[in-house]
Amino acid sequence: MVKVFNLLPTKVLKKLLLFFQQTKGNKGLVIRYILLKCISPKFGENVSIHPNVYIINPENLSIGNNVSVHPFCYIDAVGEIIIGENVSIAHGTTILSSSHNFQDLEVPIKEQGLTFKQTIIEDNVWIGAKVTILFGTRLGSGIIIGANSVVTKDVNSNNIVAGSPAKIIGIRN
Repeated sequence: MVKVFNLLPTKVLKKLLLFFQQTKGNKGLVIRYILLKCISPKFGENVSIHPNVYIINPENLSIGNNVSVHPFCYIDAVGEIIIGENVSIAHGTTILSSSHNFQDLEVPIKEQGLTFKQTIIEDNVWIGAKVTILFGTRLGSGIIIGANSVVTKDVNSNNIVAGSPAKIIGIRN
């Protein structure tokens, strides 16, 4: 099936992904998997993209094996997002790879453009519900992020973080 879909232009595949983003059950999981396998530069095995996950710029999104992305997540990979293996992303999470420029006081913020930075989530990471991960952050392997946290900077491996902004509340041993 992947070989058949690979014959289609990326633009068509992206439209199909948008069309099937709300499809429930195994049918939806399989269709989204096949489409993302064709669009993304790297898309691992046993990846579950649940219904109502919005993926913007999937051609800049790489995902490893054994990853689950639960409903109502928003992933904008315009500046590139890399997700490692064995990662669980709970519902309502936002992952960004860009931010608005705002330095010039003479120009409206909306007209100042964007800055793009790669966002990396390493292996064996658990991201709680409604977490926001800002652009340019690197999340080390083995970390846990508590629900409703806002990650504004890099997190070292095996740290447990929570809050807004996210701060270390523990270390996994």
